[in-house]
Amino acid sequence: MDYKSIKNTTMKLNNIWLLALILIGFTACESDDDSLSDPLIKDPQTGPTPVYTSGTADFTTFVAIGNSLTAGVSDGTLFRRGQDVSFPNVLSQQFALAGGGTFTQPLIGDDIGGLLFGGMQIAGPRIIFNPAIQSPGPISGTPTTEVSNITPGPYNNMGIPAAKSFHLLAPGYGNVANFPAAANPYFVRMASTPNASVLEDVLAQTPTFFSLWIGANDVLGYATSGGDGTNPITDQATFDGAMTAIVSSLAASSPDGIISNIPNVTDAPYFTTVPFAPLSPANPNFGPQIPTLNGIFGQLNQVYAFLESEGIPNATERQIVFSETAASAVVINDESLMDLSAQIEGVLNASPTFPAFVESFGLPAAASPIVAGLFGTVYGQTRQANANDFIILPALPVIGQVNEAQSDFLQSSGLPEALANQFAIGGVSYPLEDKWVVIPTELVEIQDATAAFNQTISNLATQFDLAFFDVNTFFNGVATNGFQAGNAFMTADYVTGGTFSLDGFHPSPRGYAIITNQMLGLINAKYGSNLPTVNPVDYTGIYLD
Repeated sequence: MDYKSIKNTTMKLNNIWLLALILIGFTACESDDDSLSDPLIKDPQTGPTPVYTSGTADFTTFVAIGNSLTAGVSDGTLFRRGQDVSFPNVLSQQFALAGGGTFTQPLIGDDIGGLLFGGMQIAGPRIIFNPAIQSPGPISGTPTTEVSNITPGPYNNMGIPAAKSFHLLAPGYGNVANFPAAANPYFVRMASTPNASVLEDVLAQTPTFFSLWIGANDVLGYATSGGDGTNPITDQATFDGAMTAIVSSLAASSPDGIISNIPNVTDAPYFTTVPFAPLSPANPNFGPQIPTLNGIFGQLNQVYAFLESEGIPNATERQIVFSETAASAVVINDESLMDLSAQIEGVLNASPTFPAFVESFGLPAAASPIVAGLFGTVYGQTRQANANDFIILPALPVIGQVNEAQSDFLQSSGLPEALANQFAIGGVSYPLEDKWVVIPTELVEIQDATAAFNQTISNLATQFDLAFFDVNTFFNGVATNGFQAGNAFMTADYVTGGTFSLDGFHPSPRGYAIITNQMLGLINAKYGSNLPTVNPVDYTGIYLD
């Protein structure tokens, strides 16, 4: 997820509509259970002092390289408390038990999170859960971390939010003169020199052990933007070339490390929280409008029926009907559908009853061609969503609200403001835009790329004899069956699950803790070390402040 998406997500989640999703059981995420702790660590006086060993690994200089998942982003941005519980920082504390050295991070200047550039906010603030309104929302305050106040490393945590695989090799990725076109603000503030690459700054530290977790943004950036094309999937050749260069360079510096793969989009609440049918007839702002809406869409549905009779296949599958007794699906734009804009406009203009329909809204019959054109433009590639569609989390506050840009456009076309607003309700009379929905064709692209990228990562782990963390399989297990951490049962549910933070994609502190433990188990098995795990319930599942 890029830093613009993080910012947009942060600003759009303060919506009390989430009440029904979060009232039940969020406090279950806040267990104080100590059942996973090691009594030899917590109270050495109760027994013999354990002796920890690194096995064949050397943890003296541990450097972590990756993206936001390595940096410690959670709740929509990077902030000091989140960095304290980043998996590399927690991992380094365990490494210190067996010879690991100092671990440094490019710390954000406050607990609000986010960034300023030239005094203007470009990321943050973080999201918290507000008990007073029982809803997530941005924390009060303004970020204080100014990107142009550069504090070059070296830093052991080289996680760069928004970075894709090939960005780690790019000279000038930390050059403030290249921002925003070709530089990353997080790397700008920490690069050793303006034209150094991330990998160069890692190798300059001569790491003895490394972690690499990169690639999520190469495919998931496309997913988090609803597959609208603004953040395309990295092509396979570029990904393979970048990953090979990164891993081979790291392995040449240190033969010991752990590499992680890419989780699947359908296992994160960013993609699974908002139902495809959220429109309840019990909602006083929607239910009373259903007869009117069905009357309006009845005109369009007749057009679809006629077009199918004229040989356009599956046109009737686009018909829109809202239920008066059950929740209804939102209306979406599906760019994979044949564009019927011209056909809709033509059929309506040829209909002898359409002028009377137009007059029923207080418009003159002479406005019929304009309205027909608007119907064609708006509904040429629309349908109601179904269970195969994934409505992304930031779409939540858009559903049921007036799309101001669309309303302005309709007013500029001659519709009065009240009528323009009526035809600009997001997900109802105005289809959700591509950026809010991952449709099946886009999901196939995402899943195919994820599988191919993960195969590359697995092959490189084998080729260079590295510990390998199959995050994809692990997160799928959490999403499917949950994960037991002492008496804290963790799931992939939004807010209540404890695994993911409030941005719906990055882990919570407790989520990062279980990731750390998985890595420790794999490192112990690969290199013969005997490092202890951490206690996940010592880490919060959700921040209240």
